[in-house]
Amino acid sequence: MNDLRIRAAAPQDLDAVLAFWKSAAEGNSISDDRDGVERLLARDPEALILAERAGELAGTVIAGFDGWRCHLYRLAVHPEHRRQGIGAALLAAAEERFVRLGGRRGDAMVLERNELAHHAWRAAGYQPENQWRRWVKPLTD
Repeated sequence: MNDLRIRAAAPQDLDAVLAFWKSAAEGNSISDDRDGVERLLARDPEALILAERAGELAGTVIAGFDGWRCHLYRLAVHPEHRRQGIGAALLAAAEERFVRLGGRRGDAMVLERNELAHHAWRAAGYQPENQWRRWVKPLTD
């Protein structure tokens, strides 16, 4: 895995990231557009972490820290690169970032129906907290 490069995304990466999520990520979010990701990078330039292999985007994770909680979103690995340690490398980079910022616990948004992701998250040491339910309200149309 020595050809794997982990780095923070830059504004010029956004089109590639958005296209990548359409093919490699399960589901979509109201924020999965250029404006949403530009706002993320403007607020926290190191939050979107990329994995590249041979110059190609192989994986992503958003490691958001609000000063109190550590949130993980959009852990996605290209289907051709799965089960090669890329997801683990992205999570390690995210967790190192959280510790550096003073975070104490990471939580992840994982689709209930995404069984493949459940296995990956468990393998990384995460567990579901069934006593919690996510409540949402779109703030725009």
